[in-house]
Amino acid sequence: MTTIKKVVLAYSGGLDTSVILKWLQETYGCEVVTFTADIGQEEEVGAARAKAKVLGVKEIYIEDLREEFVREYVFPMFRANTLYEGEYLLGTSIARPLIAKRLVGIANETAADAIAHGATGKGNDQVRFELGAYALRPDIRVIAPWREWDLTSREKLLVYAEANGIPVEGKRGSRSPYSMDANLLHISYEGGILEDPWLESEETMWRWTISPELAPDQPTYIELEYRCGDITKINRESLSPAKVLETLNRFGSKNGIGRLDLVENRYVGMKSRGCYETPGGTIMLKAHRAIESLTLDREVAHLKDELMPRYASLIYNGYWWSPERILLQQFIDSSQNTVNGVVRLKLYKGNVMIIGRRSETDSLFVPQMATFEEDLGAYNQQDAEGFIKLNALRLRIKAMNNKMR
Repeated sequence: MTTIKKVVLAYSGGLDTSVILKWLQETYGCEVVTFTADIGQEEEVGAARAKAKVLGVKEIYIEDLREEFVREYVFPMFRANTLYEGEYLLGTSIARPLIAKRLVGIANETAADAIAHGATGKGNDQVRFELGAYALRPDIRVIAPWREWDLTSREKLLVYAEANGIPVEGKRGSRSPYSMDANLLHISYEGGILEDPWLESEETMWRWTISPELAPDQPTYIELEYRCGDITKINRESLSPAKVLETLNRFGSKNGIGRLDLVENRYVGMKSRGCYETPGGTIMLKAHRAIESLTLDREVAHLKDELMPRYASLIYNGYWWSPERILLQQFIDSSQNTVNGVVRLKLYKGNVMIIGRRSETDSLFVPQMATFEEDLGAYNQQDAEGFIKLNALRLRIKAMNNKMR
């Protein structure tokens, strides 16, 4: 083993990372610094401090990153209307660059020479954590225990924990059958019966959203106010970025909005089935496209749509800190200068419906031109004849050539 004096561990306080903490101490004989990020996972992050102390950790970092997460990562991503493979709102993917950034930052602050994470060798997260870390500190050493140890099952982890006096919650057979990841944007589920893509997910699996069938019979109406592509007010109340997402999560959850069952292509090469709940994000995507439809130039909007799949893949595959993602972000952000206004929505039994949009300063919708009534000379319909003939010229030439053959 390469000599490691101090390592910063991404630590949740759960079984996996608690075992990793002890394993690092034993295997590398190093000091471990723990880092626990509160990004809205709705778990008691404070419990991680007590568990880390029991295992002899002296430097314990627990940080509330909810506002930074939404302001610097979620909002920029939604300015692009980002969807991976046409469906996935990238709830897990977008959290990883922030965690990688703080792992490296804490390593610098504590003079650590390595970081460690609990991602497995089969998944995407190992790639996301490590690409981010190397982009921010090229000389950092990364330890990924799942690629090194022989503790290849939950049963083996429990045996190791019991043998080493590691406090863990949940005994054999008592935990959820699903592997879950949560933050303020979403919660994901993998494993269990989901490993058969033909089987329907169990209703008891879903933790955030009510079933659309059981959602209220009366719709919920909301107004979202945008400034430069970001939501700043809900129902005329000014809110911080994290509060915006928290509020939309509540509206979406109670109306059965945001469930997704998806088979996706992982970056490491395999297909994987996952289920996701993204109530607030589902509302945000629909509303953002609505305000852009009013305020963005046609060709700018179409160019954004063409670039979005590439941008989504960069985030999904862990290239948040790459020069190409940063370049795309600059284009996306510059397009949002005129994305200002208000969107009205109706939420009803799993559906997000746009029922109104307006922009006092940046609307490109001109009623005098679009009207089916008398336009008082705002648009000369006779101009359309030449426009059509010029655009048809190549088609007519092609048809004439075909006729002569």
